[in-house]
Order: sequence, then C-alpha cells, then structure tokens
Amino acid sequence: MTKNLHVDWTACTGRGVCAELLAGVVRTDDWGYPLAEGGTDIVVPAGRERDARDAAALCPRLALTWRG
Repeated sequence: MTKNLHVDWTACTGRGVCAELLAGVVRTDDWGYPLAEGGTDIVVPAGRERDARDAAALCPRLALTWRG
C-alpha cells in the first residue's frame, strides 16, 4: 500500500513548511508550493511516516492530508 500526503491545492499558499519538515521528500517550486509528482499526492518513503503525519498536522493552511 502506498503511503502519501494529499495536497489540497485550494488551501495551499506555498509557505514551504512541508518541505522543511520533510526535507528530502518534499521539493518546492520557485514560489514555495510543494511539487507532487502524481498531481495531488506526494509519495512518502518508509521510515518517514511520522514526519509526514507531523507535516500534515503542522501545515498552517491544513492543506495536507496523511493517507497512510
């Protein structure tokens, strides 16, 4: 089962907190928005699940949902 973070693009304002909390997993574009290879989801590698849950909980716009 793939574990991922879902990005709600209508809520995201590109602050980059997710990239700080998930360094090496989340990359951002030039404006600070996360890059999701599948369009709306960021695949989370094994061992980073806790960091992904934290990123979802700490997103200032609540634009991330953990799907694990």
